[in-house]
Amino acid sequence: MTYAPQRPLDVPPYQVQPLLSGFTDSLSQSTGHSVAIRCAQAIGSEIYVGCSNGELLRFALQGNSTDSPDSYTLLSRQTVHNEKPIDEIVLAPSISRALVLSNHQIHFYTLPALDMVSFNLIKPIRNVIAFAVDEQHLRRPPLLPNDVPVPAEPIEFCVIKRNAIALYSLRERLFFQKEIPLPTGGVLARRTGRYLCVADKENYNVINLVEASLVPLLPISQAMGSEVVIKPSITVITENEFLILSWTGASTLGVFITGEGEPVRGTLEWPSHPEAVSLDYPYVTTLLPNNTIEIHSVETQSIVQVIPAPPEGSSSEDRKALVACFRGFFIPSTQRREKLRLTPVRLLRSGGGEKLGRNATPEDRRADTLPDLPGL
Repeated sequence: MTYAPQRPLDVPPYQVQPLLSGFTDSLSQSTGHSVAIRCAQAIGSEIYVGCSNGELLRFALQGNSTDSPDSYTLLSRQTVHNEKPIDEIVLAPSISRALVLSNHQIHFYTLPALDMVSFNLIKPIRNVIAFAVDEQHLRRPPLLPNDVPVPAEPIEFCVIKRNAIALYSLRERLFFQKEIPLPTGGVLARRTGRYLCVADKENYNVINLVEASLVPLLPISQAMGSEVVIKPSITVITENEFLILSWTGASTLGVFITGEGEPVRGTLEWPSHPEAVSLDYPYVTTLLPNNTIEIHSVETQSIVQVIPAPPEGSSSEDRKALVACFRGFFIPSTQRREKLRLTPVRLLRSGGGEKLGRNATPEDRRADTLPDLPGL
């Protein structure tokens, strides 16, 4: 079951287009065992993919001939230090760094080359349950080659450990700031500014990192006695707002919460618990178990579009997710041949030439002003 758009837009905001395909089959053949995609991120003309065998893949958009669309091509592949599955990739373009979570450790890489930062400069952070980079810092633009060199501001992030939150800042080096006790622990976290929203095994909480104060929010599941395991979901909406999902037993509610723990806007609702949630303001996109993607408006909370999800992959271990790429990325055009084609045009004459008589027709005057030119 899925809900239909209450106010469908004349021009739907999204369409599904494949970017990469088939490369996991070749990886599986070369390694001798099944390889699945675990996570991915993208920025500009680069896509970074983390695999179940611990490999990090870097793809770049390459130009092709006019008869075929541009496509993403594998530039490099490498394996993380422990060769364990890669759980998360976070890109921080303003400091040209990538944070990679694997086997409860955060490793640090350079962008765009994806070279590992030397252990002599930054050692991996260990005993990590989850981590959350300040999303306002992730939205900072990268320093372009022609820009005047200026010192980059550090990014800040939180590491959720067994019973505490560790706060760090990162630029060329990693600096430990402080630690805040978290007796209930956490399995998922998202940060915006001074606020951190954390889900433990049962409930959502919001923490003021400056004051080290905690406000309890909602249970992850409101269905008492249910044995169904519900995955928590936290999405940053604005500088002081989160979206959290709570299962009622019959449907899932999406509640907008401020950093102070106050509800705002209206609520969203889904007939089943979403497998993934992503924000592309002003839209919230959700992947549902029935293989549909629902798009809600943040402003009106109404459904504006429903589209089918991409088909399942060839491996039973394939999983699907929705990923927000804060700085955007390039999508190759599949309609270039149809949309960009040579055509003859008429150009305005700059002046000169013989003047037409008083009895000249409008067609004569147009022909004098707009001469025929051969097609390019």
